[in-house]
Amino acid sequence: MKEHRRDKWLLAAVCLLILAGAAGIIRLEHVHAAQPKSLVTTFKGDPGTSRAFTWYTEDDSTEALLQIAEGTGGSALKGEGALAYQAESMVIDIGDGQRIRSHKVEVSGLKPGHSYIYRVGNGSKGGWSKAYTFTTEAEEVEEFTFINVTDSQGITRTDFELWGRTLEAALIHFPQASFIVHNGDLTENTEDEQAWNDFFATADQWVPSIPLMPVTGNHEQVDGEAPQYLAHFNLPEQGAEGSLPGTVYSYDYGEAHFVVLNTESNIDEQTKWLREDLSHNSKRWTIVAIHRPVYGGNRYKKIEGWAKVFDDYHVDLVLQGHNHEYSRSYPIKDGKVVNEGEGTVYVTTNASGQKFNEKKQDQFYHAVHFQNFKQMYAAITVTKSSLTYEAYDIEGQRLDRFELGQRK
Repeated sequence: MKEHRRDKWLLAAVCLLILAGAAGIIRLEHVHAAQPKSLVTTFKGDPGTSRAFTWYTEDDSTEALLQIAEGTGGSALKGEGALAYQAESMVIDIGDGQRIRSHKVEVSGLKPGHSYIYRVGNGSKGGWSKAYTFTTEAEEVEEFTFINVTDSQGITRTDFELWGRTLEAALIHFPQASFIVHNGDLTENTEDEQAWNDFFATADQWVPSIPLMPVTGNHEQVDGEAPQYLAHFNLPEQGAEGSLPGTVYSYDYGEAHFVVLNTESNIDEQTKWLREDLSHNSKRWTIVAIHRPVYGGNRYKKIEGWAKVFDDYHVDLVLQGHNHEYSRSYPIKDGKVVNEGEGTVYVTTNASGQKFNEKKQDQFYHAVHFQNFKQMYAAITVTKSSLTYEAYDIEGQRLDRFELGQRK
């Protein structure tokens, strides 16, 4: 009889352990689902006084918060000066009956040249991201550097590890970089959410702190739409009428004016908007970022009209993608090679991912043109009197350099 009672107690204990384990698994799964992922920061307003953020979660909670404080120590988030912002959230259908949530928030009223610490989450104990820091643009910036990459365009996690290593190489060499410009084709298939997970996961040491300013490529906008791409970034929406909001925009940093255009649609309206935008530009330098090239390994004739606007408003540098090879033009104006300081230089910085194309035929406009089958990046340093462009491969070898000075 005693053995029978002991067996019942053992059975009950085992059942309790199983239930406790199951509850633990459920709690762990919930914590995992609530954990923010794909966190990225961008410019949306003034880089000196504001910053925008986007992240994803897999849980059903509608609570999405950003907590921020001045300083870099984690204790600042627990102090009286910490502020909380409610994010705007939307449900994203990723197929096979699966849905996730995209969360976006913009913080304004920040102090120029100050460092901030922040985290995002749903406010629960296990629902916060780790803390990240960033620094706003200082007043009267005398010099800054930014990184240019293009065509990470991966499919597998291994593909995106190449993109992550490219960023790592760039930011080890140029730790002072203020932001990153990516010239499009971030992933191979824009509807593949796992690819987006891998794109951000392999760059998560940097893009939550260093703004990543993307260009829309032909692998982002498909059949006139780009919902997954736009759900992953909180971008300015002041672009051309008829363009997808967030695919055409401009911003200032230091002595440079940046314009991002979308080569995939609405070309004529963008041309009008571009003229209007550049007519109000008072910055010393003008830099344009596009995906398909005006002058690259080859040319995309649908956007030839943009070159006329670049000529009329003295655009200094056009950053391009798409061709998966390295190409740098002579200064070009009115479709002809001109002297230094008289035209626009067009550059395509190969690729930052796994895909390379064979080198295309040299053209009259090519000053430098090659294929080394290595991931590459460029660092562009801007001062009031000069713009210096340097291109490196992933191994740290500098393969091209030029400097622009005062326009003639």
